[in-house]
Amino acid sequence: MRFRIYKRKVVILTVVVVICGLAFWSSGRQKKNDGGSLPKDVEAARRSSISSSIGVSSSVSNRIQVPATPTFGRAPAPPPAAQANDTHEERAKVKEKIPRPEVDNNTLVYRGVVFQLNFDQTIRNEEKFKAARRKDDLVVVVQVHNRPDYLKLLVDSLRKSRGVESILLIFSHDYWSPEINKVVASVDFCQVLQIFFPFSVQLYPHEFPGHDPNDCPRDISKKDALNLGCINAEYPDSFGHYREAKFSQTKHHWWWKLHFVWDRVRVLEGHRGLVLLIEEDHYVAPDFIHLLKLMSALKREQFADCDVLSLGSYSHIGYSTKANKVEVKPWKSTEHNMGMALSRETYQKLIGCTDTFCTYDDYNWDWSLQHLTVSCLPSYWKVMVSEAPRVFHSGDCGMHHKKAACMPNSQKTKIENILQSSGNQLFPKNLLIAKRLPASGAGGVAPHLKNGGWGDIRDHELCKSYVRIQ
Repeated sequence: MRFRIYKRKVVILTVVVVICGLAFWSSGRQKKNDGGSLPKDVEAARRSSISSSIGVSSSVSNRIQVPATPTFGRAPAPPPAAQANDTHEERAKVKEKIPRPEVDNNTLVYRGVVFQLNFDQTIRNEEKFKAARRKDDLVVVVQVHNRPDYLKLLVDSLRKSRGVESILLIFSHDYWSPEINKVVASVDFCQVLQIFFPFSVQLYPHEFPGHDPNDCPRDISKKDALNLGCINAEYPDSFGHYREAKFSQTKHHWWWKLHFVWDRVRVLEGHRGLVLLIEEDHYVAPDFIHLLKLMSALKREQFADCDVLSLGSYSHIGYSTKANKVEVKPWKSTEHNMGMALSRETYQKLIGCTDTFCTYDDYNWDWSLQHLTVSCLPSYWKVMVSEAPRVFHSGDCGMHHKKAACMPNSQKTKIENILQSSGNQLFPKNLLIAKRLPASGAGGVAPHLKNGGWGDIRDHELCKSYVRIQ
């Protein structure tokens, strides 16, 4: 009898302990969730990314891998030189004095999601357009920041383009935005891949490559910077200014994107076709794919040494008598940086100039390319460009435009009026060469000056590291 009572007490006590333990665990979990809940779009992307990678790697499918901040991502002031008799404890104390930026949980989650998506490389609409897309068909890469209204215009123009079902459309982002992701998700007319620049200001808001609180103010003198002891005091640009992260990011993104697309996107391994580079505030003509095919054929037949195909310049020239004409000339960053189509051979020459590109003191990627054409590349760039543009710049505000209000619909109306009035000039049957380089050739064009903004050695080293990152 006593044994039964004792046994009953033990069971009751065990149940009470388990219930209390569960209540305590649930309470602690709730507090944790309340303090660091994730944005819904990030959580959805994380779940989607994990589920899509089950067949790729079991170690990746179980959780999002958060990459450690790269060693080149931070350049703190060096500690005092260690003496021979320094103890391990003294060194540890010195190390603890170096300020470290705090990273909130959401930022770490964003980094993890970006890492996972870049690893998974899930292609949307792959099965839907598998028959339409052949090996080495055109790849269109869009560099995207945070202007969804302009991106909508670009997507709308792509939707109207003949033959668009055959392309692979890659969006390369440096900003995570539910609104932008919604625009990308609306693309139902071709295969789509999203990639994300993993060293953006958004992902590193309080440390390099973002703005570290210990960075030097832009306009401080080098003498005052050295006295202040800020991180990059030794590295102002050619004009004595210190880096601004928001301006440095675009050049970083452009170079990373170029390398990642050609050498890290698995579906493009061995790709021998063209890669067309455009941006979120561009607008394409309905026959841009048709024209690129004609230009590519003409290049093979008559201009094998042509490095770049360009869909046009910034001047909105009427199409009358121009729609089927191209010119072959030296490449200029101010005229031919929009709608550039590159081959793998051209890319490989560019990557061979990584050090020169990454150390040239100009925060503009296109002016840095201009410098390469006269300083590093085997020969100056030759470009075949359409006289009547098939790509238009719709952006009337952004990094280089200081308008109080953006008016994308106004720009759209202007461009569509040009295209509608020239509708019968589109889709030419063949191309005429309106201007070509003289037989003796013409020299390359050197940049008229450096624009600065790229003197920080941390930018140089991060930029050069992309070819080594797997």
